[in-house]
Amino acid sequence: MMNEREKQRLLGMTPDEIRVATGLLGMPAFTVGQIADWIYAKGVKDIDEMTNISKKNRELLAREFTVGRTEAITVQTSSDGTRKYLFPAGNTDAAVETVYIPDGERATLCVSCQVGCKMNCLFCQTGKQGFEGQLTATDILNQIYSLPERDTLTNIVFMGQGEPMDNLDNVLRTTEILTAEYGWAWSPKRITVSTVGVKGKLKRFLDESRCHVAISLHSPIHEQRKLLIPAERAMPIEDVVALLRQYDFSGQRRLSFEYIVFGGENDSVEHAREIVRLLSGLDCRINLIRFHEIPDVPLQGVDDAKMEQLRDYLTSHGIFTTIRASRGQDIFAACGLLNTKHKGGCGGG
Repeated sequence: MMNEREKQRLLGMTPDEIRVATGLLGMPAFTVGQIADWIYAKGVKDIDEMTNISKKNRELLAREFTVGRTEAITVQTSSDGTRKYLFPAGNTDAAVETVYIPDGERATLCVSCQVGCKMNCLFCQTGKQGFEGQLTATDILNQIYSLPERDTLTNIVFMGQGEPMDNLDNVLRTTEILTAEYGWAWSPKRITVSTVGVKGKLKRFLDESRCHVAISLHSPIHEQRKLLIPAERAMPIEDVVALLRQYDFSGQRRLSFEYIVFGGENDSVEHAREIVRLLSGLDCRINLIRFHEIPDVPLQGVDDAKMEQLRDYLTSHGIFTTIRASRGQDIFAACGLLNTKHKGGCGGG
């Protein structure tokens, strides 16, 4: 008899994979649709909840499979209502942080796709953690399906721990399931996937997905961006933008650029002019983000006046620009602060 950790997880499987699994067990073909419906549409936690499948077949399925849902280890709640969850990463001792951000009629979930990150961006706490492993589609979906507030969600952003393009197969599988009729049946317009720009992977994502795209810009100047984002060496921002110009962002899919503002580093008029030059004619928007200081990193934030000055300059030069409200700072859930290095703890950043 298999223990629970040895069983295959149904969450994250496509109908074709479920068909193969149930066929090997001698279950009828019509159970494929039933199982997918129970997992993805109804969101059951246990195979025994699949009540329109015979008891015999549920027992057969449960011998080798589990749904794959795992509750959060801990939760922290911010004074502004933001909640940060620590979810286990599969059958390992690792864990990742997921941030739930309610905002009026909107509720956004910031999901992670890796344990740690290889990109080692200067301003990001996750990068200081180092890379510990890829999350499977099951692990990513579990952050959504095991979220107590799941039914309130209006948007999902892949802006948690990890670089989505560095775990592209599992990210694409996850977004397929979230948007497929057999899955959660969400519109791709409700999902945004962020990236620093990974050579070869970004093009594949643009070709295979209809989800929104967010590019981590942070500096329009190559030499400076290399210091902030080491991945700039392999895929310069000029190449990223040249690739993006080959795609249409005037319709269903939106393109945005994330720009953390560092005092005295990337907040000058020269930087603003370079951003305009770089993005001129591209159908996009810019989100300006306040920097939250992290230990041993020689970067500082700016005041509201500087943020507004940069926003107004870019907007007046034809690039729609917004200032993102900082959320969850008191529980280290804001942009760049996610860190689960302290295994077995609360993931406090």
